[in-house]
Amino acid sequence: MEKLTTINVAKLMENFPLEQIVGDKNSLKRKIRLADINRPGLELAGFYQFSQQKRIVILGDKEIEYIKTLSDYRQRKSFEFLTADETPAIIISKNHDCPKILYKIARKKNFPILKSSEETYRLIIDVVTFLDEELAVSETLHGGLLNVFGRGILIKGESGLGKSEIALELIKRGHLLVADDRVDCYNVHHRIIGKPAPVLTGLLEIRGVGVIDVARMFGVRSVTKSTSVDLVIELEMWDTSKDYNRLGIEKIDYFNILGAEIPKIVIPVREGRSMAVIIEAAVTNFILQQQGLNSAREFEAKVLNFIKNNKEDEE
Repeated sequence: MEKLTTINVAKLMENFPLEQIVGDKNSLKRKIRLADINRPGLELAGFYQFSQQKRIVILGDKEIEYIKTLSDYRQRKSFEFLTADETPAIIISKNHDCPKILYKIARKKNFPILKSSEETYRLIIDVVTFLDEELAVSETLHGGLLNVFGRGILIKGESGLGKSEIALELIKRGHLLVADDRVDCYNVHHRIIGKPAPVLTGLLEIRGVGVIDVARMFGVRSVTKSTSVDLVIELEMWDTSKDYNRLGIEKIDYFNILGAEIPKIVIPVREGRSMAVIIEAAVTNFILQQQGLNSAREFEAKVLNFIKNNKEDEE
């Protein structure tokens, strides 16, 4: 199920060197819902239509200089609009002083005014990048996520198929655990990023053994906090009546996560198969295909060429 995320202004201050010059702690509880900012040139000029008031407002060199040319009446009207209830905060860049009329209005409303020493363009890039990640739409999936050969591999399947045991074997072979059992996925910059639930970070549940701390058992380099989801591997019990992919030239399947189509392969599980080795082979083949090297297509071409040559010899 998709979830919309919000954060408050206090979290923004925790991650940036911002000085609060107006407002108390309660003012920092204002919610940030949009990963975007507003440089309010039109609002300062008195045009308020189509303005999105849920965005953080940033005042840079141009805005501060323009404000100095405005009458007190025009400043009051613009600042009343910019400090609306839906606006999370105003950030003033490059350590500019807060305009006096803005200071008075914000203080009366207990509205947060923050100051940064950063250049305006750098502040905008950093804030938008941070908000893009923090406010990304999320979805929770059942499965395990590992980084295998530099690719994020989401391993799915019914309970009891041994997903955690396979993950343990892959970790022993030098690959990285991201999440076990529950994977929180986020759409960030049109890429799906997978993370563990905070309470489950670095933990792996092995039936009959219990919960183990992977970082302590195998070292801190055996876990990572996040990875992109590049390939989905669906495990299922071997069904003798089912025709599994043998050559790799069949139509590619995809698994939809937050609107993104992730390549998916189905691998049957049965006694005696070394699943960790098979998954390594599947990931290696996937990487080669991304590089334009398709063993299945090359084999198909060889077979067709062999048939063609035989026909020519018969004729």
